[in-house]
Amino acid sequence: MINRRDLIKHLSTFPLLGGFLGQSSVDPTGLVTKGAARNLAKELGIRTFINAAGTYTAMTGSLMQDEVVEIIQGAAKDFMMLDEVQTKVGEKIAALTHAEAAVVTAGCFSALTLGLAGVLTGMDQKKVEALPHLDGTGMKSEVIIQKGHSIGYSHALTNTGCTIVLVETAEELQKAINEKTALLWFLNIQSDKGQINHQQWIEIAKKNGIPTMIDMAADVPPVENLWKFNDMGFDLVCVSGGKAMRGPQSAGILMGKKHLIDAARLSMPPRGSTIGRGMKVNKEEILGMYVALDNFVKMDHKKEWKIWEDRISHIANAAKSVSGVTTDVTVPELGNHTPTLRVSWDPAKVSIPVKLLQENLRKGNPSIEIMPAENNSLTITAWMLKSGEEKIVATRLKEELSKAAV
Repeated sequence: MINRRDLIKHLSTFPLLGGFLGQSSVDPTGLVTKGAARNLAKELGIRTFINAAGTYTAMTGSLMQDEVVEIIQGAAKDFMMLDEVQTKVGEKIAALTHAEAAVVTAGCFSALTLGLAGVLTGMDQKKVEALPHLDGTGMKSEVIIQKGHSIGYSHALTNTGCTIVLVETAEELQKAINEKTALLWFLNIQSDKGQINHQQWIEIAKKNGIPTMIDMAADVPPVENLWKFNDMGFDLVCVSGGKAMRGPQSAGILMGKKHLIDAARLSMPPRGSTIGRGMKVNKEEILGMYVALDNFVKMDHKKEWKIWEDRISHIANAAKSVSGVTTDVTVPELGNHTPTLRVSWDPAKVSIPVKLLQENLRKGNPSIEIMPAENNSLTITAWMLKSGEEKIVATRLKEELSKAAV
């Protein structure tokens, strides 16, 4: 699973950054001209690579589209009131996602914390300033989640001061609900690991008057997921912005019921004395996130999928041309829903540990990142590849497998 999308290499191609960081000189006419832009990745010794692995945060997620970068550059040249930017952009995002309201957050993890903060405090400023200290405030203090959904991301919820209550069955869920229950939280990528499905979760919550939140951080594509869970009835929906949507890596979206979004914003910058003060999102990221989302909704997803399939096929054909190597393609249902190539080999015919193969690809020129798997196998995705990079991946993978042939 992912947790859910090599930008530095291309800083020199960005007009604003290039102009700001580049050396200036004066030509014979007396006019200031731009010198060669600095390549900071090279200057600082930062490795750039071909991303055949996926939209991992450690690999800086995804690459922003040119239009998103242009919007960010343009927004950097004017002052704006942060709340007004959030309000105007939130209205547009809400319309696209069938939500009552929306706000851009500092990633999906931030959206979880802020969304729960809104549930706890409502519009009470004293409660906002009290978080994460719940004792004596009258705020509720428990969040219920399914045991199979407890894989670490719930730490965003305990940041508010709440404790986690784990359940497995619908009967256990009903018994666990009490006067302290603030929220029922659902992790979409683990929905097959719990006994209670989405609709049951919502129905039990509504029967007991408890808000629901779903974390679908890396769960687009399909694009329909951006409105599916709002339509289904979840009160709050949280998603990452810097993965498939190719928005700013540090941005996410919190969307849902308007009264909860309004309350969540009380814990967000520009306000201080809140648990969300450090979760700052600047105007450039907010506007860039909106454009990325808008482009993603409007794009030809069938055409994009065909491109991914063709790239995967090219890499697979190269790999399985080596004796002892087999390939298969799967599509994860819940998250990272994209054609995923698994390359496996018979150790009696290709003698190389997957970790060594990974390191050889990483240390090559150009550097390539893949994901190791079990039993002499690795996985490759194509959705983060630039045009033509599939040929480089195919060639290098075949080279390394061929060198290890017995």
